[in-house]
Amino acid sequence: MDNPLKHIDTKEIELPDTVFIRDIESRVFQSITVQCLSKIAGVSLLEGTFIDSLLGRDSSERIKGIHVDQDSKNHSVQIKVEINVAYGVAIPGKAEEVQQKIAEEVSCFTGLHVGSVHVVFKNLIPCKQSLEDSSKKELECVEV
Repeated sequence: MDNPLKHIDTKEIELPDTVFIRDIESRVFQSITVQCLSKIAGVSLLEGTFIDSLLGRDSSERIKGIHVDQDSKNHSVQIKVEINVAYGVAIPGKAEEVQQKIAEEVSCFTGLHVGSVHVVFKNLIPCKQSLEDSSKKELECVEV
């Protein structure tokens, strides 16, 4: 009598292949991005709207202005960041600084390849000269 199991390698039964799966929620990427942006001078995240505060929407539920797309097949992530920039800041240089910082920290903390970091400058934070210290000509930035 022919045994159909005699052609199976015993290692397949003793040590089955193990598949390791790691899922990272979008909130993790958003939090890393927020931390990166807090370290960069001259930029700020978009704030929640007046409607959000009236409806009682918690800003921690969804961080406005940070969109994350993950590609699990290629183990990569694409991040789109919408930010405000202070008046007088060179936008090309600031975009490169933001992109580099986000790419470095996301890949370091998650082990994923950062396929793209798309920076969208949504608003300008106007600056006015401080009247109290006109000799030093410090700029005081206030968001409109």
